[in-house]
Amino acid sequence: MGSLLLKRWYQIGGIKIRQSAMVGVVKLVVMLVVFGVVCECQESTDDGSSSSAGVYMVTLKQAPSVFHNYRPNVKKIVHPFGVPDSTSGGANTLENPSFGNVTKRGHHHFGSRIARVHDSLLRRVLKGEKYLKLYSYHYLINGFAVLVTPQQAQKLSGRKEVANVVPDFSVRTATTHTPQFLGLPKGAWLQEGGYETAGEGVVIGFVDTGIDPTHISFADRLSENSYPVPKHFTGVCEVTRDFPSGSCNRKLVGARHFAASAITRGIFNASQDYASPFDGDGHGTHTASIAAGNHGIPVVVAGHHFGNASGMAPRAHIAVYKALYKSFGGFAADVVAAIDQAAQDGVDVISLSITPNRRPPGIATFFNPIDMALFSAFKSGIFVVQAAGNTGPSPKSVSSFSPWIFTVGAAAHDRKYSNSILLGSNVTITGVGLAPGTDDSYTLVSANDALKDSETPNDEYVNECQDSNSLNQTVVEGNLLICSYSIKFVLGQSTINNAVQTAKNLSAAGIVFTMDPFIIGFQLNPVPMSLPGIIIPSANDSKILLEYYNSSLERDPNSKRIIKSGACACIAGGVEANFSYSAPKIMYYSARGPDPEDNSFQDAEILKPNLVAPGNFIWAAWSSGGTESVEFLGEDFAMMSGTSMAAPHIAGLAALIKQKFPYFSPSAIGSALSTTASQHDKGGGPIMAQRAYANPDLNQSPATPFDMGSGFVNATAALDPGLILDIGYEDYMSFLCGINGSEPVVLNYTGTNCGPTKVNGADLNLPSITIANLNWTRTVQRTVTNIGGNESYSVGWSAPYGVSMKVTPSHFFIANGEKQVLNVLLNSTMNSSVASFGRIGLFGDKSHALNLHLSVIVKTAYNMSSSS
Repeated sequence: MGSLLLKRWYQIGGIKIRQSAMVGVVKLVVMLVVFGVVCECQESTDDGSSSSAGVYMVTLKQAPSVFHNYRPNVKKIVHPFGVPDSTSGGANTLENPSFGNVTKRGHHHFGSRIARVHDSLLRRVLKGEKYLKLYSYHYLINGFAVLVTPQQAQKLSGRKEVANVVPDFSVRTATTHTPQFLGLPKGAWLQEGGYETAGEGVVIGFVDTGIDPTHISFADRLSENSYPVPKHFTGVCEVTRDFPSGSCNRKLVGARHFAASAITRGIFNASQDYASPFDGDGHGTHTASIAAGNHGIPVVVAGHHFGNASGMAPRAHIAVYKALYKSFGGFAADVVAAIDQAAQDGVDVISLSITPNRRPPGIATFFNPIDMALFSAFKSGIFVVQAAGNTGPSPKSVSSFSPWIFTVGAAAHDRKYSNSILLGSNVTITGVGLAPGTDDSYTLVSANDALKDSETPNDEYVNECQDSNSLNQTVVEGNLLICSYSIKFVLGQSTINNAVQTAKNLSAAGIVFTMDPFIIGFQLNPVPMSLPGIIIPSANDSKILLEYYNSSLERDPNSKRIIKSGACACIAGGVEANFSYSAPKIMYYSARGPDPEDNSFQDAEILKPNLVAPGNFIWAAWSSGGTESVEFLGEDFAMMSGTSMAAPHIAGLAALIKQKFPYFSPSAIGSALSTTASQHDKGGGPIMAQRAYANPDLNQSPATPFDMGSGFVNATAALDPGLILDIGYEDYMSFLCGINGSEPVVLNYTGTNCGPTKVNGADLNLPSITIANLNWTRTVQRTVTNIGGNESYSVGWSAPYGVSMKVTPSHFFIANGEKQVLNVLLNSTMNSSVASFGRIGLFGDKSHALNLHLSVIVKTAYNMSSSS
């Protein structure tokens, strides 16, 4: 289950082993010697399909309630640009919840009527046959999820009332310093009145693994200031044995869980997964606190203090829709039910740190149940953020496709944790480990050389230090114990915690992990250790240490046991952070564009990812029941990496924009974030992108828009963009209808026929321009709206290689609330299939500066000889 945590099957000697590991091992290549055979670990392609009964999502041709503008208790805010907003009334408690899509107050009559229609259809079509309806969707999608056989699904698809029948599919889950790195305390928070009010009145909905409501990051009584539940939010809080009454408060205003699809498959494990909103994984608690965790919470892990944590919008409100689970990930039917409920409840922002396990089939990637549900969420004014996925750095690896979804990639920020070990040979080796250093030099001793006399080294993994009973305390005591970091650590069968406990039990002065040479391309996150320790992630560096150690040994010529070890070392310690100017940097695992339009890898004229944000080495809250990362078991905070961590940064910052501009549409929020993004690192150089798993810092080059979208988020500038580029629901309808063969699919999903207007992706009023094929010449337009006061702008541009361009007008004055059309003329000057990139800059005389990135993939120049 990964953006943060990824479940993979590994084939080892003909045996399948399921792996749970941190994002650092996503797409890792591990070479194993098993029974004398070298094997490469590969992800299983098994999707669990069979000819037996399965879950199908059925949509009807009648439009859902959101398409009838049905939103009860809505009070419209009048504002200069005619963009609607809404507020309405309070939160509920839901006792003894079922797995169905229970409707809330205000939607009960409408939702019940739709559910009865669904039940009636099923009874008529499947008369006398067995089936199980799991959910009725009615707000964003008019349809239902049902457990039926393929033959029954075929019967349903033949009904005239039915628009679409789609098999369910699986999905996976794709901070103390980042507020400072993003400039929030003296920038964005200051504009909102300080952290005490930043995000207040805005509700962020999280579709994730749940939440630990007992964590102090989600308490509501840390301030004496008034903190009411937003009136427009009408969600409920489930009450179960795992999630008792009182779990919700004015901070955590709603919590639900959705697991019907998983339960029907027989894979739901109530002891691990919790039939409640409680987080048995840790991922959901982590992401929620990144976006909206309380300010100033001390981060103490393994007895060390790593600073104070804060969410991006520390006074925003949290609503949880649990649809992902520790042991299996999740399924689209449950995710769609969660999204549908979140929209009904009135959330302002939806954060999705999840991606599909495979590219959606069909004529376009956009046409899948999750993206189309989010399309309806966009129509109802909800800003949707999704992780790009951890399948980089290869091109077209992005797993978030649609232009109405704001896709976020992961970048490193400037704080790093590293430590080092100084050998007696005066060689220094760098490593990782959130551990203290030693106060002096100590003798090194290998676990292999510390076996008890009664022990025989018949276990090839005894040097992993997992059992102190097999080692001689007299040999280890007061020394640095050398242990091997082997494949069993990668697979979760051995742990750092067990090895550290072994060292403690034997009174070792510290612990040193050397990397097994058969592990290639493995990227380690810093791991907390409660005694001096270091992990050496390089096999070459590990070899240097072991050669130094072995060269210093004196052995008994008969027993071969060690008489004396002359090797010594001291550990510098890695609890204190280091800071770098070469940040931000695009991480190797962050998924890349261009956006694939379909399974044949045709390029969509949509820029993905939209943006990058901090996603590497992120401290955030951890669930007390979170067991996915054994190294943080029982801790209140954890350090995680992945695009899962980047997405909630943007969700929180979107809440700040929504607070300041309550009338902003989702597109306006996305525009403000995109056009103001940073193009350079802290040192003023280009943002770099890692290009390989192995030695990623040695394989990097300047980032392109297909690596970083519009750039690295600039939180302060996004709150004062000057100009915005807005897009409406009908614009996206024209885009979808412009896809060849899409008209019946659009009708199936939206209940609306395509009109005469059709546009290409490049013609959408996005804050970027992406052209898949520039055939000689093309003109595109962008319309900007002034929200920053009267201002004069100058326009500059840099053309992509192989393209000449001109933007008109090159200067313009624009009054507050007015619009200005920009005409962009592009001419291909060469034939090339290599993507090239440019940029349009808008520079105002009141210090507003906007960038629109331009990407041209295939370029075809006019052939003069062929025309004569």
